[in-house]
Amino acid sequence: MGKPEQYTDEELVRGCVENDRFCQEMLFRKYFPSMMRMCMRYANDQDTAMEIVNIGFLRVFKKLHTFAFAGSLEGWIRKLVFHSLSDYYRKNSKTIHFLDIEDRDTPQRARALDNLYWDDITRLVDHLPEATRRVFWLYAVEGYTHPEISEKIGISVGTSKWHLAMARQKLKELIKDYYYNSKNHAG
Repeated sequence: MGKPEQYTDEELVRGCVENDRFCQEMLFRKYFPSMMRMCMRYANDQDTAMEIVNIGFLRVFKKLHTFAFAGSLEGWIRKLVFHSLSDYYRKNSKTIHFLDIEDRDTPQRARALDNLYWDDITRLVDHLPEATRRVFWLYAVEGYTHPEISEKIGISVGTSKWHLAMARQKLKELIKDYYYNSKNHAG
């Protein structure tokens, strides 16, 4: 049958665009493990993660003709699968409970997190310093591990962990401020 690694991304994309089932299977096999890891980080169980990955790959196959090789294919696929992940949680829970920043140690923080939607979270993430924001996004949103982040952006694993800790700390402060400000504006 062959292994996915035997084929270049260009060959697989071209074959998928031509609706070649073999190329579709090879593309799926090549990127399934990393997409499943990303979804498992947020899903409650393997069945939910698998559902999200499958929905994500359906998006990939529908939009593959638009991929222009301007960036990495894996990054492009990851973005589409992540959109499926966020859509799933938006549809099923109406709030964001899957980012790795949750801190429900007080009822006020729990309510603040329950009231945050995806757009609110991304606006808060935009307030982080650039390097910290990038590490947070790669880890919490795109599902990369610290060693993968280290290799991808050329920092040590320890520095990646430090940026993630700083992002969590800063986001907790921003969420607290967000809750306080929205509570004061509402009442």
